[in-house]
Amino acid sequence: MAKNSTQYVCQGCGAIAPRWLGRCPSCGGWNTLVEETVGKKRSSTTSESRPGRPVSIGEVSEDAAARLPTGIAELDRVLGGGAVLGSVVLVGGDPGVGKSTLLLQALAGLSQRGARALYASGEESVAQVALRARRILGDAAHALGDRLQMVGASDVAEVEDAAKRARPSALVVDSVQVLRSSELESAAGTVSQLREVTARLVDLAKREQIALFLVGHVTKDGALAGPKVLEHLVDVVLAFEGERGNAFRALRASKNRYGSATEVGVFEMAQGGLAEVPNPSELFLAERPAHASGSVVAPVTPQEGGARAVLVEVQALVGSPGLGSGRRTATGIAATRLAMILAVLERKIGFTLTSTDVFANVAGGLSIDEPAIDLPLAIAVASAARDRPCARDLVAFGEIGLAGEVRGVARGSARLGEAASMGFKRAIVPASTAERISANERSGVELIPVRRVDEAIRIALED
Repeated sequence: MAKNSTQYVCQGCGAIAPRWLGRCPSCGGWNTLVEETVGKKRSSTTSESRPGRPVSIGEVSEDAAARLPTGIAELDRVLGGGAVLGSVVLVGGDPGVGKSTLLLQALAGLSQRGARALYASGEESVAQVALRARRILGDAAHALGDRLQMVGASDVAEVEDAAKRARPSALVVDSVQVLRSSELESAAGTVSQLREVTARLVDLAKREQIALFLVGHVTKDGALAGPKVLEHLVDVVLAFEGERGNAFRALRASKNRYGSATEVGVFEMAQGGLAEVPNPSELFLAERPAHASGSVVAPVTPQEGGARAVLVEVQALVGSPGLGSGRRTATGIAATRLAMILAVLERKIGFTLTSTDVFANVAGGLSIDEPAIDLPLAIAVASAARDRPCARDLVAFGEIGLAGEVRGVARGSARLGEAASMGFKRAIVPASTAERISANERSGVELIPVRRVDEAIRIALED
């Protein structure tokens, strides 16, 4: 019998080295190489080889990629209209954010519409999953009958066997990192196991036309755990995000072969599971204080480049000058973006902020990473520094350059439409954006075009 050899595999990128190295030669990650045993390669136990007969696009039936609406509108929006039969969706997120709850509710929604669904758990026992299902679904759990089935599995072969018996239209595997293949000698969660397990599950989904959802772990930096090849193997990559201690959750797509990758869904964690938030703007502005300095409403797209606009309250607090350098703390906004805005306010407008503590926050726990947040952030800081509130009926959006200029952003008409729906009458916008928006696309909102950030601040803080 041939002796098994060992190799060292990078947990970050999957690169292979014959000996241990402190730094991966491929991705440059430190301490990421892990020893793995190279056993015999598994025989092809998945799909039988089929001849690849070319077909014209007209021969392919639309029913071959039919969608299954889950009944959760926010999830269906992000997926592009529902789960596609034969597709593989990878859902990542921090522990406790609600990934398992969301997918269990999705399977229940599919089952209520007559589809058969299977929940395969490697992290919880079947009794634990059933207990959570009864808490979330209540009496509806018993009405589902055998349309929603559960199985405990730690080996990918067990999931394959359960899927063959249950014949589901939708399958959830929770989670892909705890599954292993007995044909490999390495531990579950290693690069080789993740690659093998995911490849077999993808093959199962394509062959049996199952809408497959994989729950994925994340690293301490928020990135999906495992090699990058994991994201290449699947069709859709979703990130379920939420600030610890905050009830709101955001579901974002970073890859979607069957729809837009710029959509975002908003949920609220409630006692009975996750509840949809169809109008996030109303919720985020419900507790906005009246006549408070350092508060500006901004119409933003939570997913950069996304089609959905949401109104959020950008808050800033500026402390009294002290000795040394002040602290800069940002929540929901990148710290580098806050630092850039403060530098522009100091060098180009004359604010003295070096020795003051500056705090910035997006109320509601939503994280915004698009340039349109620059202008409302600058106005909020100026309002807090001068202790002068902004006009109540005003919104603002726009990118700020390092020279203090206000640059145009996309989706101007969508932002104005959302502002109008919440009763706002005026909007401070980049001049270039105002020129591109026709009168019919302004939704009755008065546009105040600006070219410089000091001009925007003066207008926003005037009595």
